[in-house]
Amino acid sequence: MSYPEPLYHAETGEVSGTLRPGGSEPELRIGGPDGTHVRYLATGATTCGLFGLYRWDMGPGPSGPGAHFHRTMAESFYVLSGTIRLYDGATWVEGTAGDFLHIPPGGVHAFRNESGEPASMLLHFAPGAPREAYFEELAEIAATGRTLTPEEWTELYLRHDQYMV
Repeated sequence: MSYPEPLYHAETGEVSGTLRPGGSEPELRIGGPDGTHVRYLATGATTCGLFGLYRWDMGPGPSGPGAHFHRTMAESFYVLSGTIRLYDGATWVEGTAGDFLHIPPGGVHAFRNESGEPASMLLHFAPGAPREAYFEELAEIAATGRTLTPEEWTELYLRHDQYMV
C-alpha cells in the first residue's frame, strides 16, 4: 500500500483547520429529549468530501436502524460509552467503550442501543456524503409522527444510499 495522490499542491502549508468545541450543542435531536442527539463534528461539505464524522448520543430507549448497506461509502463505528449492539452482517456483538467496527461499501451492518442506558459512539463515513440530510429527514418524520408508505420509505432510502436488507 502506498500513499494516495496529493490533494494539496502548494509549497507551503496554510491555516485552514476547523475546531468544533466539545461543549457545542447537538445539531439534531431525534425522538425528543431522551432520544438521540447528533453532533455534526465534520460533514462531507466541511471536509471537501473526504469524510463525515458524527457523534451519536443515544438515550436509554431502544434505537438504531435495521440491517442495511451503502453502495457509495464505508461506515465505521467507535463506541465512546455505554453498550451498543453492533452487527457486522453475520454476528451481533455487545460493543463497549473502545470497540471499533469498520464496514466497507456493500457491507451489511446495523447498530442498536437496547441496554436501557444512554450510550454514545462516533459514526464515520468515507467518502463524505450529505448524511446529515438523511438524519434530518428521519428526525422530521419522528417529530411529526408522519407515517410513510413502503414506497415512500424506499424512495427515502434510495436518495440517501441506504439499502435495507
